[in-house]
Amino acid sequence: QVQLVESGGGLVQAGGSLRLSCAASGSINSIRLMGWYRQAPGKEREMVATVNSGVGINYADSVKDRFSISMDNAKNTVSLQMNSLKPEDTAVYYCNAYIYTTPIMSEYYWGQGTQVTVAS
Repeated sequence: QVQLVESGGGLVQAGGSLRLSCAASGSINSIRLMGWYRQAPGKEREMVATVNSGVGINYADSVKDRFSISMDNAKNTVSLQMNSLKPEDTAVYYCNAYIYTTPIMSEYYWGQGTQVTVAS
């Protein structure tokens, strides 16, 4: 019923930039929160950045001052601008959203993931 589709991953040299986008579609009543997580090989999935509508934005310490998240409530999209990329940013990046499909029914949804590889 609800889908999150990511785009924008790829291969970039260290110091370069990439922009990830995620679009939510389906039976959406409202979206409370959207964000990005990442998982590197052999590591647990970790939060990168989240934006909570009407509350604020949260970044992992490792990406502060380099990444910027933005959400478009009208389009149900979230983007992640990644600058000054480092090899340690290499991971599969997942879009996440807390979506109300009715005024009272809600749950977290995940995208399929997009690979970001930063070459040194």
